[in-house]
Amino acid sequence: MSIQEQIEALRDELHQHNYNYYVQDNSTISDFEFDVKLKQLQELEAKHPEFYDASSPTLRVGGEITKNFETVAHEHRMYSLENSYSKDDLLDWETRIKKMVDGAISYTCELKYDGASISLTYENGKLLKAVTRGDGFQGDNVTANIKTIKSVPLQLKGDYPEKFDIRGEIVLPFEGFIKMNEERIEIGEEPYRNPRNTASGSLKLQDSSEVAKRPLECLLYNITGNNLNIKTQSESLEKARSWGFKVPEIAKEVNSIDAVLEFIAHWDIHRHDLPYETDGVVIKVNDLQQQEELGYTAKAPRWAMAYKFKAEQVSTRLNEITYQVGRTGAITPVANLEPVELAGTTVKRASLHNADQIEKLDICEGDMVFVEKGGEIIPKIIAVDLSQRPADSQPTQYITQCPECNTALVRQEGEAQHYCPNYNGCKPQIIGRIQHFISRKAMDIDGLGGETVALFVNAALISNYSDLYELTLEDVLPLERMAQKSAENLLNGIQASKDVPFERVLFGLGIRYVGETVAKKLVKHYKTIGAIANATIIDLVTVDEIGVRIAESVTDFFQTQTNIEIVERLIRFGVQMEISAEKLANQTNKLEGQAFVVSGVFHLVSRNELKKLIEDNGGKVSSSISSKTNFVIAGDNMGPSKKEKADSLAVSIISEQDFLNMIL
Repeated sequence: MSIQEQIEALRDELHQHNYNYYVQDNSTISDFEFDVKLKQLQELEAKHPEFYDASSPTLRVGGEITKNFETVAHEHRMYSLENSYSKDDLLDWETRIKKMVDGAISYTCELKYDGASISLTYENGKLLKAVTRGDGFQGDNVTANIKTIKSVPLQLKGDYPEKFDIRGEIVLPFEGFIKMNEERIEIGEEPYRNPRNTASGSLKLQDSSEVAKRPLECLLYNITGNNLNIKTQSESLEKARSWGFKVPEIAKEVNSIDAVLEFIAHWDIHRHDLPYETDGVVIKVNDLQQQEELGYTAKAPRWAMAYKFKAEQVSTRLNEITYQVGRTGAITPVANLEPVELAGTTVKRASLHNADQIEKLDICEGDMVFVEKGGEIIPKIIAVDLSQRPADSQPTQYITQCPECNTALVRQEGEAQHYCPNYNGCKPQIIGRIQHFISRKAMDIDGLGGETVALFVNAALISNYSDLYELTLEDVLPLERMAQKSAENLLNGIQASKDVPFERVLFGLGIRYVGETVAKKLVKHYKTIGAIANATIIDLVTVDEIGVRIAESVTDFFQTQTNIEIVERLIRFGVQMEISAEKLANQTNKLEGQAFVVSGVFHLVSRNELKKLIEDNGGKVSSSISSKTNFVIAGDNMGPSKKEKADSLAVSIISEQDFLNMIL
């Protein structure tokens, strides 16, 4: 089998596995086996760029940077839908359309998924472009980001038309949304408010590799184009499924408005069992010829109607407002409610977010409040029933002292939340920081969980994460639920964490705004904890992707004497606080401040090895040529467009030998 045949066979196989897993929900290969095949394909493509294919499964991982999204006109306009909210609205709609077309009318009923609208254009079975709805006439080209979504087919199968558009919604399933928020809270960031806005915002991220990390899905519902040889909407959904698109099976063809209303009534209740946000049902005339006869108003198709579910809302009493302290010291007010059933769950609490929200709602303890769980996963109070406010009601006075340690709260200008500044003496902050330190993406200490951390702190065995390394068997055994074997495993896990790489240790320190990616950037640039600790704000903002807010947070952390002492103890205990000698031996700053683009086929070293050499010597690898590019390393078969772009920008083109001479 030739190299080209190997590449094409791997692409076909990986496309099929993606389809099985993300569309059919039926995995036929393990994640490990998939990753092995994907890596094999990446290596082959790197060595043979002459076989580049814009539909390759390797593009799913992202990496393309889009500074400005191109505005693209829709070949076929994306209309809005007219909304209805009652049976009478639907009956009026049916009366209007029956006056305009002859013969019996059937309908397709589809759930209205609450996400970000997208139009995908396919030509010869390949994804050509992906454009946001925009104003309906034109939208933003977000193709690079959409290619990272696994349920979007890059290569179709079957009897697809030569060219067509297919419309759908980019959605963020609840499970993935919750996980994303847990990770944000873990690094001290504000959680995202709802899945819809998060999905929509994801499409405009400049780095497609960041989009690839988000568990987005694409649900398709409408095919548009010329000479499609499709007669009904229900047939178009079946066709789309057969070509490889993820089309919800819930859609149903019915023959009367009464059947439409039955569909609505069923899903108004059972929508809460679905993994995605839904806010209604879309009803379409099924026959495409009848759709054509009905046509459009200035804003919407006459042949479709959206029935909007009423957001689930209940009334209950606010018994008490309490306040929680996070690991960063942020104070979150919580409404403790009279338990009430809402959207299939019992709601007892709702976040009030901050002092501004309490003032905006004019909310008081004892009020009857309206609680909603519309597009939100977490219940929220949307209003107060002032007509039922008790005569002796007292205005809510936001607390001025920490509910845990009684320290006076502070609120920085421009911040929405109040903070407890008692960094080293407030127990929830202490426990939260240690729990973050031992978390899976940080030290990942085997045998040690969040509850055990709280147990240690409450027993006064530890007061910061460096204390973990002084724990003994005699300290741990007397504690509740701590048997000999589990105590030994825990202590062994603590000792083993001394080998955790520096970047994970830095993340584990819990510096505000320093997540996994930022930690890696800082470690790569500074090499040691001492260098990071001594860096000024001006120094830090020169590091790739480090802004003023992060720089201020890092310097604040290392200006606190207690933090310095804790870090020094960690160093003495043998925790990794610098890049390992093996990594360091291969790194220099010879290419600092230089940006490279690598293009073509190479013979002395592989493309991936070239990129690693650039980064190991302090340089930056870019995917495309721009005015900020310093050098293009050109191998055989470099594309003429890249050479033309480099020449037009006066960017130096060098050989791989020229590059290797630069780092000798």
